[in-house]
Amino acid sequence: MKIWKSLLIVLMVLVNLAFAQPSFADRPKFSKNPDYIEVTKALKELSQTKDVQTQVEGLTPEEIQKRTEELTLQKYALETGINWGQCENQTGNTIAVYGKRPNDDDDDDALYDNNLYFLANGQSTKNNWDCDGIYLANDVKVANFTSSPNGQGQELTGPAALKILDGTQLVIKTNPDTGAIDLNVPTVKVLNSKTANWFIPDISQAIINTRVPNAPSNQS
Repeated sequence: MKIWKSLLIVLMVLVNLAFAQPSFADRPKFSKNPDYIEVTKALKELSQTKDVQTQVEGLTPEEIQKRTEELTLQKYALETGINWGQCENQTGNTIAVYGKRPNDDDDDDALYDNNLYFLANGQSTKNNWDCDGIYLANDVKVANFTSSPNGQGQELTGPAALKILDGTQLVIKTNPDTGAIDLNVPTVKVLNSKTANWFIPDISQAIINTRVPNAPSNQS
C-alpha cells in the first residue's frame, strides 16, 4: 500500500511539472511592452515622413535619419529581450537617477514604483541594472530637448523626470558654453506625478551635489 501511495505521489508531481513547464518557458511578449509600442509608433511616423518626402518643421533630413537609426536600434534591443537601460554621468556634478531596488525585491509598502539614486560624476550605472531615467533639478536646463521623434528641439527646465527606453545608454553632459545639459539620445519622455508614480521633488542641483552617491555603478 505504501508503495502505491508513493507511486501515486510521484505521478502527480510529474503531471504537474508537465503542465507547468510551458508557463515557465513562456516569456512576456515584447509586443505588449509599452516602450516597444511607443518605439514602433515613432518609427512609423518617421517612415511616413520620409516616404512622402515632407520636411518636418525645424528638422533637417540628417536629424530625421539620426532619430530613425536610434529608434531602430532601440526596437531591436526590445525585440531581443534587453530590459534595462544605462545612464552615464559626465556633467561634472552628482546627478539623480531612477531605478529599481538592486535586489529587485517587491515591497508592498513602497510609495513609488522606483527609487531615486545618486550617481557620481564619471560613473555609469551598473550593467543589467535598469536605469529608468534621470531627475532634472529645478535650476537645470536641457538644451535642444525633444519628447517626440517629429518634435522640434526646445529648452526644458526642471524640476522634471526624464524617462529613457530599455536598451538605451543615456550619456548626460554639461555644455561648457551654456551650462545646460546635453543628452545623446534624440528623444526622451517627460514624466510628472500625474503620468507616473515617480518621486519628483522640487530641489536644486546644489542639494543633489551634497548627497552621497549610492547608485549601483561602474567606474567610467
